[in-house]
Amino acid sequence: MQNHIEFDPEFALLTVAVNPGETIRAESGAMVSMAGVEMETKSGGFFKALKRKVLGGESIFQNYFTGGPQGGWVMIAPGTPGSIVTSELQPGRAIFLQSGAYLASTPNVEMSTKFQGAKGLFSGESIFFLKCYTEETPGTLHFNSYGAIKQIDVQPGQEITVDTGHVVAFDEGLEYRVTKAGNMKSAILGGEGLVMIFSGQGRLYTQTRNAQGLANVLAPFIPTSNSGGSSALNIAGDLFG
Repeated sequence: MQNHIEFDPEFALLTVAVNPGETIRAESGAMVSMAGVEMETKSGGFFKALKRKVLGGESIFQNYFTGGPQGGWVMIAPGTPGSIVTSELQPGRAIFLQSGAYLASTPNVEMSTKFQGAKGLFSGESIFFLKCYTEETPGTLHFNSYGAIKQIDVQPGQEITVDTGHVVAFDEGLEYRVTKAGNMKSAILGGEGLVMIFSGQGRLYTQTRNAQGLANVLAPFIPTSNSGGSSALNIAGDLFG
């Protein structure tokens, strides 16, 4: 199975070439185009999939693309503009993804939800992470971000502070705690809220854009029930002059 990423980091597109009988699994709705493959939709167990949907922010159903007699390929893209990272998972090594970051993987990559604990209630993000791992054989995981992805290698004795809205993924070898950025004055006047402080050893993936930041920019232009029903044309005129 060969993977090729184009147009990264602005509008990344993943192309996976599969040999006859090989399968790649992807999030529902992520397929852009395909050739020489057969697609099958599965839940992987309804209650397990429902838990993944409710707690991990992923879709209940996933699509499986299997190479036909001559092999084939499938193009996959996330719903938001940004980057795609391919990670090779070894048995016993797990990666934790923030809600919505999973894009595709080989079928042997298992997924479960991990509760952040009470600290997750204050992180400003999902209180559950999606744990991706393999049990017996190596697997391939593809995940996406909003904006470009920056990989940070955390070393023992080092602490890395990241805004909660910019965390995409991190290795199992990392620990973290959630706290406020600076003092109360900084939190109110400095525009920063809560942060996650990582320590240990492993890879940390951050994104250059924050979806909540975009929502805050667009919020004043979204019509409300008493706004008189502003048209999309009026909103576009306000945004772009």
